[in-house]
Amino acid sequence: MSQETMKDAPDAPAAASDATTAEVSADAAVEAASAPEGVTGEESLVQLSAALTEVETLRDQLLRARAEIENLRRRHANELEKAHKFALDGFVRELLQVRDSLELGHAAALDESTDVAKLREGTELTLKLLADVMERFGVTQVDPRDQPFDPQLHQAISLQARADVAPNTVVAVIQKGYTLNGRLVRPAMVLVSQQEV
Repeated sequence: MSQETMKDAPDAPAAASDATTAEVSADAAVEAASAPEGVTGEESLVQLSAALTEVETLRDQLLRARAEIENLRRRHANELEKAHKFALDGFVRELLQVRDSLELGHAAALDESTDVAKLREGTELTLKLLADVMERFGVTQVDPRDQPFDPQLHQAISLQARADVAPNTVVAVIQKGYTLNGRLVRPAMVLVSQQEV
């Protein structure tokens, strides 16, 4: 054998030994990862079974939580639908007494022996009752007679030349307006003064 061959020969068994050591180290790492030191295969099965049981328990809890959320969503949707459907329930109950009063007044007006003064008094009381009901629910009357014209609340249907009042003053209210909790429902239809030419 040449010297070069002899030099290479001792390295070959060392390389083979390094490869074998690497394989053994890799196998040991896999074993260490799969089973902690000192844990037998039977203990690993017990731990795996416990982990699977815990996973199943958590899965069951998740399904129950999802079902509860879905039930809450349905319940909320039903309550919201009822709130929309019956939102005017209190207002209608209050209006019923106004209707009853109007029906009594109408029945009294049909009787020829009824005193007209009493009919007027009954009508005034019914109007007051209606105004009270509307006020309780945030409906306010807009009656701007002798006030400056406000285009946000009033609708001018005509101008009148007047020397006795300042220009842009409401001189007559043809139809009263109404607001609901500060929001305009219907503008007051008015006549507005203008400067005489």
